[in-house]
Amino acid sequence: MTLYLNDLGLLCALGNSKAEVLKRLLAGDRSGLVASDEFGTGCIVGAVAADLPEIPPGPPFSEGGEREQSSPDSPLLSSRTLPPLKKGGKGRIYNCRNNRLLLAALSQIEPTVTDMMARFGADRIGIVLGTSTSGVRNTELALDYWAANGVLPDQFHYKQQQMGAGADFLADFLGVQGPAYTISTACSSSGKAFASARRLIRQGLCDAVIVGGADSLCGLTVNGFTALESISSGLCKPFGMHRDGINIGEAVSLFVLSAEPGPVVLRGIGATSDAYHFAAPDPDATDVIRAMQNALDDAGKTPGEIDYLNLHGTATVLNDAMESKAVNAVFGSKLAASSSKGMTGHTLGAAAALELAFCWLLLTHDDEQGALIPNINDDEPDTALSALNLVKKGGTLGRRINTCQSNSFAFGGNNLSIVVERA
Repeated sequence: MTLYLNDLGLLCALGNSKAEVLKRLLAGDRSGLVASDEFGTGCIVGAVAADLPEIPPGPPFSEGGEREQSSPDSPLLSSRTLPPLKKGGKGRIYNCRNNRLLLAALSQIEPTVTDMMARFGADRIGIVLGTSTSGVRNTELALDYWAANGVLPDQFHYKQQQMGAGADFLADFLGVQGPAYTISTACSSSGKAFASARRLIRQGLCDAVIVGGADSLCGLTVNGFTALESISSGLCKPFGMHRDGINIGEAVSLFVLSAEPGPVVLRGIGATSDAYHFAAPDPDATDVIRAMQNALDDAGKTPGEIDYLNLHGTATVLNDAMESKAVNAVFGSKLAASSSKGMTGHTLGAAAALELAFCWLLLTHDDEQGALIPNINDDEPDTALSALNLVKKGGTLGRRINTCQSNSFAFGGNNLSIVVERA
């Protein structure tokens, strides 16, 4: 069964629409990485700069039929008047930045989602998401409020931080009745979601699945990676000589996956779990190599048929050394490759879906020269690494891009690689 990625909605540090993101991505624009001290430690983050849609703090309508408004005294909610909502919802229990990001991305693909629901029925539409933060920022803010006031704010609900909240929210908002759940395997979460979504359709449980991921900035991840000494002292430098860690980012990326013909084919997925270490990658890269090869085998492709590889490329010393070794072993040193994290930061649970979205943008871009995503690090190349053909700013394939592969690796050795192709 051939499955297609029919539509895409995304927001990240590069912009809030497909056209804006693609333009800035190809230009090597790093302006979305900004200094922040919001989380108690000064660092550079990749923040979404968008006026996100509000989620009502209560039921969509009061008993009198009038829409309730958010409280201006709330530490968690904006005081702006709520926009009208077409659909239902459970209100305040879903009100967090992660779900607002999801709602913004959903608005970009609403016509396709509406068409699929009309065609197949609400009970044949599934939702599979990946995240590593969900709405934990709400909990952080609520605990600050509790420390100052002795009580939790009225607007706080534990559901806001539950890993499954995003899928529950979208299902409730849309009235979807098919399977709806979330996968959380750290930085490969939203990539694993594609494997699960594909399985739902292949097993006949769904006709279409809304699939992707979202992660929002919070103190848990910023301070957690600071404690691991994995945060860069400046702008991150993927595969650079002086790389010293990541910039954490936030993003959302939502696709519609179905057997209905679309612009991009989901060709192959390879997943492995090596359990080498809680946080460090296996320096031998054995199972990362196997994940990439499994994706190629699943897609029926040889290494020479891949036009571009989006690298996991976190800009940490150990990850980039491991990945360069693995990629060189599978593809050699000629395949055009780059890490896009030098422009977005590492968006953690959303990273796999976001970087697959970048591949989707390349494959739907009408460019006969095949403009490629540059590996931006403002640094010298690390000659100690296994040789890779890292794309420079302005780099092109010299022909249309037809097939892309994307890597995502996570704590605990959760490795994933996905192959997509122009339809």
